[in-house]
Amino acid sequence: MNFQAKLNRMIAEKTPTPPVQCTAAPQVRIVESTDIFRGQTEIMIKHEGVIYRMKITRQGKLILNK
Repeated sequence: MNFQAKLNRMIAEKTPTPPVQCTAAPQVRIVESTDIFRGQTEIMIKHEGVIYRMKITRQGKLILNK
């Protein structure tokens, strides 16, 4: 039996795998920075009793400090 015939037989004999159950990833909420900062360049965020400072730099990047 030549190579192609063996390959065809192997493909034909392969049992199909059952479909994988896909669980949808939870939707991650996206918040616009303009909605958070409301025209300011700095805000304070309270998380588990600790105050964090988030600032927009002159280059438009965000910095979060504890």
